[in-house]
Amino acid sequence: MTHSTRTDTHPPYRDGDRDWRDAATRYALLPLRVFLGVTFIYAGLDKLTDSSFFTDSGSGSVGDLMRTVRDSSAIPALVDLALKNPAGFGYAIAIGELAVGIGTLLGLLARLAAVGGALISLSLWLTVSWASDPYYYGNDLPYLMAWLPLVLAGASVFSVDAALRARRRQRAGGYR
Repeated sequence: MTHSTRTDTHPPYRDGDRDWRDAATRYALLPLRVFLGVTFIYAGLDKLTDSSFFTDSGSGSVGDLMRTVRDSSAIPALVDLALKNPAGFGYAIAIGELAVGIGTLLGLLARLAAVGGALISLSLWLTVSWASDPYYYGNDLPYLMAWLPLVLAGASVFSVDAALRARRRQRAGGYR
């Protein structure tokens, strides 16, 4: 019994050497990048425009949030560090979310932005949503997992990183 592989079963891609699956693979992370970028920009702007968030105490303040989760967090020392200067911690998180979101959406230093997003999500998971029971009710763990493909792959299409790579390749005479 002989087996063979048919190579003519899928229509070729526009340039003739790639098929539709190659295109789907190239664009597969784009929806995730857009979702995470927009979400983190929104989260950062939401914090920056909420004056009560940066106060030490009161409804909706980062100080009250940290005091509420202190005893149930995985790393109480991290919460204690945030409680030394709640406003500074709040600004760090808000500006970090904004920078990560912009970098991810534009594809500018995309892997670095994804590492930043993963670290923010990890710190929030270990502090704010650690006590969620069952664990999958907390939203920070899925965000952490969503950042990992972007840490590994970066932004291959519609990104500043891809444009810079193409420009370097062009200057080098077409070599990678």
